[in-house]
Amino acid sequence: MRKTKTTRYDVAEHLRTPEEMAAYLEACLEEAKGDAAFIAKALGDIARARGMGQVARDAGLSRESLYKALSGERSPDFDTILKVVNALGLRLHAAAAHG
Repeated sequence: MRKTKTTRYDVAEHLRTPEEMAAYLEACLEEAKGDAAFIAKALGDIARARGMGQVARDAGLSRESLYKALSGERSPDFDTILKVVNALGLRLHAAAAHG
């Protein structure tokens, strides 16, 4: 019997366009159910797809602090979230909740 080699799935490898990144963030916002760390992790996935060093520079943050903020292990400040969203070229939208 042959062994099957598996590799860890990395969503960042599949986020190639700004539209894919925005759709991923939108889906994560819907799934988060108020979990800010979950959203931070999603932004981290997008930042890795874009290039963490470039996103850190564009957001005015150090690369290390960006990794920590978007690790999903804690909830970053909203100011950091806004800087990262802006650096990624994305926008947050609000809509009325339905039920």
